This record gives sequence, structure tokens and C-alpha cells, in this order.
Amino acid sequence: MRKCYFDHVATNPLHPDVLEAMMPYFKEEFGNPLSVYEYGMNAKKAIEGAREKVAGLVNAKPAEIIFTSSGAEANNFALRGIALARQNEGRHVLVSRMEHHSILNSARFLEKSGFAVTYLPVDKKGFVDPDTVKKAITKETVLISVIHASSEVGTIEPIKEIVKVAKENNILVHTDAVATTGNIPVDVRDLGVDLLSMAAHQFYGPKGAGALFVKQGTRIVPLIYGGIQETGRRAGTENVPAIAGMGKAAELAQKELQARMDYLRPLRDRVIDTMANVKNVVLTGDRENRLPGHASFCVEYIEGEAMLLLLAAKGIFSASGSACSSKALKASPVLLSMGVPAGLAQGSIVFSLGRGNTPEDVDYLLGEFPAVIKRLRDISPFSEGWGDKEEGGECTVKK
Repeated sequence: MRKCYFDHVATNPLHPDVLEAMMPYFKEEFGNPLSVYEYGMNAKKAIEGAREKVAGLVNAKPAEIIFTSSGAEANNFALRGIALARQNEGRHVLVSRMEHHSILNSARFLEKSGFAVTYLPVDKKGFVDPDTVKKAITKETVLISVIHASSEVGTIEPIKEIVKVAKENNILVHTDAVATTGNIPVDVRDLGVDLLSMAAHQFYGPKGAGALFVKQGTRIVPLIYGGIQETGRRAGTENVPAIAGMGKAAELAQKELQARMDYLRPLRDRVIDTMANVKNVVLTGDRENRLPGHASFCVEYIEGEAMLLLLAAKGIFSASGSACSSKALKASPVLLSMGVPAGLAQGSIVFSLGRGNTPEDVDYLLGEFPAVIKRLRDISPFSEGWGDKEEGGECTVKK
């Protein structure tokens, strides 16, 4: 049976060159980077080399990169570390409703710790309006966190405009760039952000490796205490193989970025354009300003989990909602925040393409997916018009 992987926002296969770069640190170069003899010094050299490569990918200084175990840890570190470091200046934080759970749950932790949190609304395409940010700022606001792009709907946010508003009020800005780093150009100087999260497995690196960019001179309270690793900002013996792999993946991403985008966009557009002709299928997110390999939809009258199962039976692997919540069988909070009715949001599906996908893979998807929709609609208990209007917003579907 043909197998086609269309869930690259969940994770990516390891690039062969990355695996090769990691292997010595599992075997010959196994030392602890804090050790002062040869094995330790070689491990330390690998970490610092990777730090330079990751910094190069986002136009940062090596000293501004702190390695973490994941993008989720980087998000926790940013939100909690900055809020605690600046609590004497103010106790108010802004986050968007489009955020990953690692941001939203960190925000809820801050609320329980005595901070006020404002959850910024988004429009029907998933954009955060900089004017809305401006109106939500108070004298107590110390941090704004807005995702760079949603892995669920693909919309790329106007971070530069939000930063401009923040800087007028001496407020730090963090962006969760897990979905964008290594997939589109990400330049911390151009964006103007103070903190930025990333994860290696989103650009063909290993799982278990992430990083947080912290602009030089920014005070941050550690999330993990214990040792002097990462200049005292993140304790724990470093995962040298994973960090070395992240460095190699960053190097490859920087070199291949334009070619990857140029390859994926036409494949993505074929998926979007073909599905636009299928009745009652709604594109979610912005049509143009979205991740290059990302196509997401809501399909009326049927449920996302059913689509996933039938597609998987045909060797097509995709997602419904975010990777962290797709097993919860709940309407996506991201889609609900965009005004999508709960019933329609239950029919969400996401196809995210990667460098290993071929035009033949897309042909196969576009041949099978409409047939899956028809089969499920034929047995659906819901009738034409279900989900058109529900509490929480209006549904606009293609008739």
C-alpha cells in the first residue's frame, strides 16, 4: 500500500546528514561537556558549534541561544522566566488565543501566581490585530507573546507590527516560532523580538532538542535550577547528540530554505485549489500569508477523526487540530477563537507537506480525499445546513 505522510507540523523525519552528524556523540565522543579533559572538551566544542549554526539560522548572536529539550520548554521558559524577572515592574501579560498549549497553560500558571493575563482575540483568518494589542496594553504590561505562525491553520502573524506597538511602551515581545524556524525566513533582528522559541524536529532535526533566543541584555529567571550549564540559565547535563543534530539541521535549513519553500508552495496550492471545488469544504487560515507546505480545512457534516481513520486506512497520514490536542475529541480552541462554530470545527483536517512529499503523493491525496468525504457524508446523520449557524459564530461555507 502506498504511504504518504502529510503531518509535518507534528514532526519530521530526521535528515540523513543530521543523523550522521549525531552518531559520534552516541559512541566515541560521549563525554560530559563540563569535564575538563578531551572527551568533555570535544562535547563542549560540539555544543558551541551547534549554537553558532542555530544562531545563524535566525540571525542571532551565539550567546543569545539557550538550548532546551523542546519548543514547549522554550515557551514555558520565555513566559514564566520573563514574567518573574519583571514582576516588580508590572504583573500583566498579553497572549493571543492562537497560542500553543505550552503558552496558554503557562499563562494560566501565571494567573494562579497573581498575574493578570489578557487573551488577545483573532479575526476569522487567525490574525492578531496590532491595534487590538495596543488597546490591551496597560501600565502593568511587561510581556506580549504572539505565535509567529499557527501550525493548525498556517497563518503567519504580523509580528513586526506588534513589536512596534510593544516597543512604544517598553514591553518585551516573545514569539513561538516553532512552526516557522527552518521553514520560512526567520530573522530576530528584522522581527525585532526579544525572545523566540524553536524546535529542531520541525526542520528535520531530532526530537528532544529546542532553543530559546533571548536578546542580549534581557533578564530572565531560569525554569530549571541545578547547575551552571547554558551560562547558568538552564541546568542539566546537555543532550549533546541532539544539540549537535539541531546544529546540523539548522545549517541545512539555512542553505536549503529557499529551495524548500519553492518546492512546497506549488504542491500546497494544488491541494488548496482542488479542495476549493469540493462542496462545503472551507479553507481555514489566510490563503496567501501562510506556511509554504500547509493546507487546512473544515469539512461540513462529518467529523475530523473519521476522516483521519479512513485516510490512514489508505496510507494517507494527516492531522485534525493540533498534534497536542487531536486525541482529545474536542473542538479546536484555535478554530473556536477564529469564530468557527463548534460543529464545523469538529470537521477540521490539516495536511502539512514536507521535502519528502512528491507530486505523485499529492495526486494520490487529491484522488482519495474527496471520495472519503463523500463516503462519510453518505452515512452522516446530519443534514444539509447543519452547522451553518451555531452559538459562537457564523459558518461561511462554499455551496
